[in-house]
Amino acid sequence: MRRLIIRLNSVIKEYPLQFWLLFIGMLISTIGSSMIWPFLMLYVSKTLDIALTQAATLMTINAVMGLIFSFIAGPIIDRVGRKWVMVISLVGNGLMYLLLSHAQSYAEFAVAQGLMGALNPLYRVGADAMMADLIPQEKRAGAYSIMRMSNNTGVAIGPTIGGFVASQSYTLAFYCAAAGLAFYGLLIGLKAKETLPKVETATAKRNLFDGYGQIFRHREFIGFTLGFTLTSMLASMVWTLLSVYTNKNYGIPESLYGFIPTTNAIMVVALQYLVTMVTRRFKSLPVMVVGTVFYAISTALVACFSGFWGFWFCMVVMTIGELIISPTATTYTANLAPTDMRGRYMSIYGLTWSIASGIAPVFGGALNDHLGPRWIWIGGGMIGVISVLVFMYLSHQYSRNEVVPGIESKKPLSL
Repeated sequence: MRRLIIRLNSVIKEYPLQFWLLFIGMLISTIGSSMIWPFLMLYVSKTLDIALTQAATLMTINAVMGLIFSFIAGPIIDRVGRKWVMVISLVGNGLMYLLLSHAQSYAEFAVAQGLMGALNPLYRVGADAMMADLIPQEKRAGAYSIMRMSNNTGVAIGPTIGGFVASQSYTLAFYCAAAGLAFYGLLIGLKAKETLPKVETATAKRNLFDGYGQIFRHREFIGFTLGFTLTSMLASMVWTLLSVYTNKNYGIPESLYGFIPTTNAIMVVALQYLVTMVTRRFKSLPVMVVGTVFYAISTALVACFSGFWGFWFCMVVMTIGELIISPTATTYTANLAPTDMRGRYMSIYGLTWSIASGIAPVFGGALNDHLGPRWIWIGGGMIGVISVLVFMYLSHQYSRNEVVPGIESKKPLSL
């Protein structure tokens, strides 16, 4: 116990106070928001009584807006700073959960989802850039893994409570989500300091949207975002469609299903830091190959099961992949980005989830409606195979360039 306390104190002292402010805010806001988002598609399907494909188009609206505003968020964050953009995003998202709690038509849900899609990149890009500002390169993998532990501690708590609350009152679950996000926004607004680096470079002086051309010519990074988009499609399918699939086809209620995302969160909380301490010793692209294999296998396996424990097992397998690749991907992006273009690089990196969440639910819904429910997961497995091949190619082409702490690189990274 004494050794554990000493180790914990050492970790706390290793990172600045503002990092732990973000950690606490992330935990509280995620507890609230995760009480509702695993069940959102189920809630929409029940409220509007529409086909899964049509319900999933709401996620596409969210993703399209996220795609557009990801391009806008990066230059703004590189120009005006991180802090207040994050505050606007968090408080605005809280208001959107209140709007969703009263939505009764497809149009109302679409407006709320569209606005949430516009607001989400502002926080995500701002937070990733702020983390890169605060944490030196050699400590970023550990820092990003600890922040994921905060997020997943919230997810461990939220869906378990939310499953029971939503089975009684979805409105109350929406209110909890709104309160958590608003609290985090106020915490950042009142306590956090701006971290925008004070540098005067040619990029900083350009027009707002200049600089993206340089990123799109960075073939290694663009190839990475393509592979990660495909992997993110698998995660999007699981998180948005699995609750509907298990409820409508096998009668698994929200109160029981909530333990599946909770398992994911508990594994991340318990294992993420330890896994990252291992994966950080290896080059990022080979690590991405291994993690994506777990994603592909877990998604395809869903088609083989019909009971709670089978679906639970698939989540366990997917979470192993998540533990391997998530901090790796964020750290890889942060390390590739020049100091004055962190916001822009994080914007493009953020597009992976926006594009994935726009395509995957509709793709899965179409497979469900036209070929049958199990085809959601068969199709997902095929996407996973393509993603593995992309990362294998990138690993062969670029891994020798990457600098890993403790390992000499043959030559520096270049555009």
